[in-house]
Amino acid sequence: MHNEDELVRMSKNGDINAFEELVCRYERKIFTAAFRLIGNREDAADLAQEAFLRAFRSIQGFRAEASFLTWLYSIVTNLCRDELRKRARVQLESLDERITLDDNEVAKQFSSPEVGPAEVYEQKELQEKIQGLINTLLPEYRMALVLRDIQGFTYEEIAIQMECSLGTVKSRINRARNYLKDKLLAEREQNNRNARLYG
Repeated sequence: MHNEDELVRMSKNGDINAFEELVCRYERKIFTAAFRLIGNREDAADLAQEAFLRAFRSIQGFRAEASFLTWLYSIVTNLCRDELRKRARVQLESLDERITLDDNEVAKQFSSPEVGPAEVYEQKELQEKIQGLINTLLPEYRMALVLRDIQGFTYEEIAIQMECSLGTVKSRINRARNYLKDKLLAEREQNNRNARLYG
């Protein structure tokens, strides 16, 4: 099994099989990144595929200043950002827009390593709820949050990718986190009130 550097070098020399191995290695990560940014599985799959096509076409320009995966992340992030900007022009969203969530309780944290079906369902439900909230963020807030909290980029890397100042990045991430926290807490309080009324 080849390491990443060998696969990149072989890909630069026109070895399609080597590039396909890189795709197999990273396609799940790139799809997940696209899905977190776009919030739609079909569109995320299309954008992830486009990211790999662009990477293949421009692999000669890859200078290995960062890892190949980081380079792929930057490609898919740029594609998603362009898509989000297009959508934002069509439908303006507000960071403070009210959204309706179904009356389900937020999943608790479970300390046991043995997770049962109910816990798996609740965790999946919470993830879907959080993704739904992420989808309501303005593109620049969504992008900053996903790059930091899901993809693990540093603030400096995010500032470069988003072409804005470090202070702006930190502000956007902070506002996005507070927005998600406030929405989840408000829903939990509503659920508790409902439980007291109807329990």
